[in-house]
Amino acid sequence: MTDKAFVKGLRLIEAMAASDGPRGVTDLSRQLDLTKSNVHRLLTTLSTHGYIRQDPDSSGYELTTKLWELGGKVVGRLDLTRVARPAMERLAALTGETVHLSLLENEDVVYLDKIDSSHHIRAHTSVGQRAPAYTMATGKAMLSTQPDAYLERYRNRLQPFTGHTVTTMDALYRDIEEVRQKGYAQVLHGQWRSGIAACACAIRGPLGDLAGAIGVSGPDTRVQQAELDAFAPHVVAAAQAISRALGYTAD
Repeated sequence: MTDKAFVKGLRLIEAMAASDGPRGVTDLSRQLDLTKSNVHRLLTTLSTHGYIRQDPDSSGYELTTKLWELGGKVVGRLDLTRVARPAMERLAALTGETVHLSLLENEDVVYLDKIDSSHHIRAHTSVGQRAPAYTMATGKAMLSTQPDAYLERYRNRLQPFTGHTVTTMDALYRDIEEVRQKGYAQVLHGQWRSGIAACACAIRGPLGDLAGAIGVSGPDTRVQQAELDAFAPHVVAAAQAISRALGYTAD
């Protein structure tokens, strides 16, 4: 069943996106064939959620940049996947292990792309899967680029998913500071799922902003500290190559 109010809201957004300037309630109600009270209610809802603002001079309504920001994220993901693929393939060939491309969304890591290891025994994940960022190598790598205030999101939310999961803020701060010092993250034993070792590095966007992270992972019976240390330079090089391809020039 179609949600009529939702459809009306979408029609209103489309009408305002096609406008050259702020629009009034009467004008919009006439164009959309809706009552003034209906239009006003839709505008109020959209304004509450940050999609519309009222112009202080004309008292008309106009869209904010929120839709542009959301669209930019979608385009950014598409660009990141395309740009990162060659570096992911090189990293997979060099290490022989599973390679992940991840994003940071609020408190979670989201897998954007992956290349499976050729080994029969490997890390099993799927594109679109989420995991708490504080438990993952790619998550720790991305968190290391954020201010300490960002880490406070995890206060009172740290859960022990395995025997190796970080469960105190002090331990989380120590982990992130170590990543900042090294320039990459390592998880020797799985903190989200048992038995997984991983190494990851953050990817930068054109302005130095966080664009994502690339990581390599495998079973900790095969990928131990020596292997993680050997992978680290390749992971960092892959992250730097993707960052440069995105337009970042500070490396």
